[in-house]
Amino acid sequence: MFDGFAPSGPVTVHVRRDRILRVDRTGALPADGTPVIDLGSQACLLPGLIDTHVHLAFDGGPDPVTALAATSDADLLAQMRAAAQSALHAGITTVRDLGDRDYLSLTLVDELTRNPEQGPEILAAGPPLTTPRGHCHFLGGEVEGTEALRAAVRERHARGCAVVKIMASGGRMTPESVPPHASQYGPEDLRTVVDEAHRLGLPVAAHAHGVQAIRDALEAGVDSLEHVSFLSADGLKADPALMEAIVESNTFASVMAGVKPGVPVDRAQYQTIMNVYGTLQKMGAKVVIGSDAGIAPVKPHDVLPHGVIDLVREGVTPLDALISATSLAAQLCRVEGRKGRITAGADADLLAVNGDPVKDPAALLDVRAVFRAGTRVR
Repeated sequence: MFDGFAPSGPVTVHVRRDRILRVDRTGALPADGTPVIDLGSQACLLPGLIDTHVHLAFDGGPDPVTALAATSDADLLAQMRAAAQSALHAGITTVRDLGDRDYLSLTLVDELTRNPEQGPEILAAGPPLTTPRGHCHFLGGEVEGTEALRAAVRERHARGCAVVKIMASGGRMTPESVPPHASQYGPEDLRTVVDEAHRLGLPVAAHAHGVQAIRDALEAGVDSLEHVSFLSADGLKADPALMEAIVESNTFASVMAGVKPGVPVDRAQYQTIMNVYGTLQKMGAKVVIGSDAGIAPVKPHDVLPHGVIDLVREGVTPLDALISATSLAAQLCRVEGRKGRITAGADADLLAVNGDPVKDPAALLDVRAVFRAGTRVR
């Protein structure tokens, strides 16, 4: 077993309804006749995985933006349900949805609260805050000005969002926006959003590709830096001083590790950015995996396990890579008391794989069983 923090030997996990009742590390079977699911001697049990950055509204196709525009709300919800189920069947039992259209993810949150076995728990941001015609403006989150930014944060809180997402820099999916390396919001706007969100008890996730956007978002006190690509007009080049500042801060680096094997991708660029991610983790930054699932064919909604594998290829230990996708991710998502760990009182969100992922993370791809809220779904 890997409990979210460390490996251990054989265990018996006692579940009552949707919670873990206790963990017997002797491996003894219950004596009261409780039904037992034997996963076999070659299985490893671990907490359900947590993807800290997904877009359930994006279909993972070659042009998700055009596809989104052509899809009705009813059909989009059906697509989002299928995406959520795909993630769940890969052992991803919790996701942060960091950008949907018109708060549709909150409809799905309500559905899965009633029927948790149909998908992962979703921590939704709603439409991300962006400048007029800025990155992902088509999701409905265009806003500028101090009072409008505060009002937008309050609206997300009132609707029940779990996190506020702001586009600190431009992005590739929106030709009308500034380039990915350029900033959309300045330091004062970022601080306004952080202060208002924190006043209401909400964390802030900042989409930040550019070096200046990363620096401004970090100084504003965001809770997570999304992508952290260190882009400039001259390409990708890590800033050692800024990397050290991230390490010294309380801010998480949510890195977009993981691509689907066999799908064409710019391998040189991906390798460069993965090297940055591996370096950040080894320096001591709080690195979690936010796969950005849905944005392209290389990013299907079940891609997170490949992110764990890719971090290990960069020299991150398998144990640290697993922690990044379980207990550390739960800390970022503010669900650490019940997610990302196997212990009494935690949610019965569990993944069983063939083999030992602490020795070889490729075992995550050989799923034996998935449990969501105590119900076996695979």
